[in-house]
Amino acid sequence: MGLKVLIRGGGEMASGIAHRLHQCHMDVLITEIEHPTAVRRAVAFAEAVYQGYQTVEGVKAVSVSNAEEARAQWAGRNIPLLVDSDAWIREKIMPAVVVDAIMAKTNTGTTISDAPLVIGVGPGFVAGVNVHAVVESNRGYHLGRVIWNGEAETDTGIPASVAGFTNARVLRVPCAGRFKALRNIGDSVNAGDTVAEVKGVPIKAGIQGLVRGMLKDGIEVPQGIKAGDIDPRGEREYCYAISDKARAIAGGVLEAILHAFENLKVPAG
Repeated sequence: MGLKVLIRGGGEMASGIAHRLHQCHMDVLITEIEHPTAVRRAVAFAEAVYQGYQTVEGVKAVSVSNAEEARAQWAGRNIPLLVDSDAWIREKIMPAVVVDAIMAKTNTGTTISDAPLVIGVGPGFVAGVNVHAVVESNRGYHLGRVIWNGEAETDTGIPASVAGFTNARVLRVPCAGRFKALRNIGDSVNAGDTVAEVKGVPIKAGIQGLVRGMLKDGIEVPQGIKAGDIDPRGEREYCYAISDKARAIAGGVLEAILHAFENLKVPAG
């Protein structure tokens, strides 16, 4: 068995972290909510909640129900994923590291006492207060930086620019209700095309490009959350690859873990 790492969240950024740590021979377990709202589902291990498993760049996550099943997946070199919104499974597996990568822009319950090393990704965490370390998630010069004293940059509320497009490339849910996807990830769309709808209200693409992300068809959604995104670069492989941002954040998490071995004496068992 390797170092046990519990990651809260199975979305795009959390999955990039899980993939990196798994490739470094750590025993990673992901906890998720009952109905995940990941958008970049092709690269989100959260999809295992809906279909039983999900493979991202050659690494497989499998839905499990308890700690015993999780250990069996570790033995098979897979990532176990458990629906456990409060991450109570940590009391059974006793992870050396807990990573909160829910990306809620606020702390939803993680505490510095959850594990010998607790890492928070993005806003909502203060190193030395509710986590041991924070990893910067805001695009820019400090993306992926490990913060041992203080907190990450405040969320700007503006999507990162892709080929010069910010808000125009992001799809939003217009009203609460059941989400109906009309296009699939990887599909080509034009500006003005209806790509999804909620209660008959259309969600239209703001730009031309490829559907890089789309909420799961049929789930209940609140108004205003991200429904999907359009990539104007036209590279289909980007729809199915871990992003540069996720890799940078994953590198920061890995750095924090390796640093802690020397300085915090985190147990490997």
